[in-house]
Amino acid sequence: MRLTTKGRYAVTAMLDLALHEDQGPITLADISMRQGVSISYLEQLFAKLRRSKLVESVRGPGGGYRLAGGPQAISVAQIVEAVNDSMDATRCLGKGDCQHGEVCLTHHLWSDLSTRLRQFLNDITLAELVSREDIQRVRARQDGRGCSAAAQVVSSLERII
Repeated sequence: MRLTTKGRYAVTAMLDLALHEDQGPITLADISMRQGVSISYLEQLFAKLRRSKLVESVRGPGGGYRLAGGPQAISVAQIVEAVNDSMDATRCLGKGDCQHGEVCLTHHLWSDLSTRLRQFLNDITLAELVSREDIQRVRARQDGRGCSAAAQVVSSLERII
């Protein structure tokens, strides 16, 4: 099993959307600023998330992205799978041909781990993550940092003008 940065960043970005869904469509620039992920990388991820119908894009002024369903309807497993991250811990990707075309000694152990991991991530929704106190504390810190960064930009512009 390999959870890559692609899967981690996709979950982070989707959680950011869920945390800010009351603000309307969220731009990738906003997510990028809060989460420290490049906009071009987010564009790649959101193309896959949109194809999987997990997000919707809103065009025009005030546009951005929003969750396609409520946060209670989207699981972490769906997000990881949408960006093509594998949750398979076997060397053979579950085919059973890991040792010269045959099942290896530990194939079933790793296959069982893959099943449990997939179920574990499938049982966690964005809504559950949003309701966690520790996640809300991080959100408050990130939102505060964004506000102070915006205030610094405004202050710099005022000095120039």
